[in-house]
Amino acid sequence: MSELKSYEQELAFQADRRKATTEFIKIISDLWYDKSIEVVLFKNQVIDKNVSDIINLHQYAGEFVQKPISIFDSVEILRAINDISLPPAKLDIGKLTYEYHSQDNHDLNVKGFVLDKLKEAGEYKEIKPKDVVLYGFGRIGRILARELMAKTGKGNQLRLRAVVTRGEITQEILEKRAALLRTDSVHGQFSGTVEVDIEREALIINGTTVHFINSSAPEDIDYTKFNIYNALIIDNTGAFRDKKALSRHLQAKGASRVLLTAPGKEIPNIVHGVNHGEHNPDKTKIFSAASCTTNAITPILKVIEDSLGIEHGHLETIHAYTNDQNLVDNMHKKYRRGRAAALNMVITETGAGKAVSKALPALEGKLSSNAIRVPVPNGSLAILNLKVKNKTSVEAVNTILKKYALEGDLVEQIKYSMSNELVSSDIVGTSAPSIYDSRATLVTPDGLNLILYVWYDNEYGYSHQVIRLAKYIAKVRRFTYY
Repeated sequence: MSELKSYEQELAFQADRRKATTEFIKIISDLWYDKSIEVVLFKNQVIDKNVSDIINLHQYAGEFVQKPISIFDSVEILRAINDISLPPAKLDIGKLTYEYHSQDNHDLNVKGFVLDKLKEAGEYKEIKPKDVVLYGFGRIGRILARELMAKTGKGNQLRLRAVVTRGEITQEILEKRAALLRTDSVHGQFSGTVEVDIEREALIINGTTVHFINSSAPEDIDYTKFNIYNALIIDNTGAFRDKKALSRHLQAKGASRVLLTAPGKEIPNIVHGVNHGEHNPDKTKIFSAASCTTNAITPILKVIEDSLGIEHGHLETIHAYTNDQNLVDNMHKKYRRGRAAALNMVITETGAGKAVSKALPALEGKLSSNAIRVPVPNGSLAILNLKVKNKTSVEAVNTILKKYALEGDLVEQIKYSMSNELVSSDIVGTSAPSIYDSRATLVTPDGLNLILYVWYDNEYGYSHQVIRLAKYIAKVRRFTYY
């Protein structure tokens, strides 16, 4: 009889928890669509998530901070946020909930606690929305389009206004581009609507017009014809890589800044969170977001350099195959990349080791690097073999990385994984560019050699770094408590 009573209690608790989660989802949506306040849970997106997703994220959060993070507590804090007059913002409900229970706040009501914490975050600065043009519509371009449109909200930040492609724009071409945007073999269905408007040569994405412009010469485009002004051009074609070539974008009417989604020459190569603050967007007009691998390893290397000091090291990246490889054996300008990508592990080179020093000058000449392309379409792994200056241990390294993943300037860049079962498919769709595998870390007995495993979604995680940098360049970074 007692067992039956216990089971009934479990059912009642489960129902109450799911009911609270439903309220959580409603407040999250109201804050986003009514007030342009985006809420995350320890960096994890919660907008457009279902009940089970939210419950699982709370469980992860509790394991991460080693304290229970209750949905009931989260809802209570969300109610307080909803009652406060706030500007457009990005707030971490996990961090707020954790701090409320970690600190001595029992004499302070929830609303008072939230107000005090948000005051610590600094003053709100007025932001002006920025028009964005995607120059190219390949793998990165389409993910950027998905994320920009899914997070448009009231349009207070980045506004995707147009996409530039080569070739005639016909009904068939637009239909094909719409289909590729709606459905992706790796990232699944787009959680929105996509319609074709051939008369205006546009796609209507979530009810908003995105013009498609045919051009092979960026300087010839007049964006003002589409009421696009002072736009940020995000070049994801890879066709233009140096300052002279990328400057052609700035000759177009209505363009003001350029962001390259690849390593660039003679321009700042930025890993957001590490060195973006070294370049003033008022003075610099062309930026590079570096490579996906550079964005994955640089945050981790910065933590180790700042905490333990790095003597030297080697990077080996186990990288998903990409579109520059052949589907079947055929001629290729580079050796080995001509062999069938989905059938072979392919040794190739990577410039990530050298590229790191552009963001972390202290590591100049200290890192060697190589790459192996493997038969997976997305999801990669960087192995860092480092000789450090100060002795350490597995436990100490994990404690250091966990601290940086929880607080500080790299919380958006580093996700700390505690899973014993983590594999490449698990990290697909992760917005952090660096996923630190704490269960795989190795340290030699002398405490001076580390082997760190860093996973990364080389498409989705990298695209989020591009968006973070775009917001910095466009000066539309919101008030944050993160």
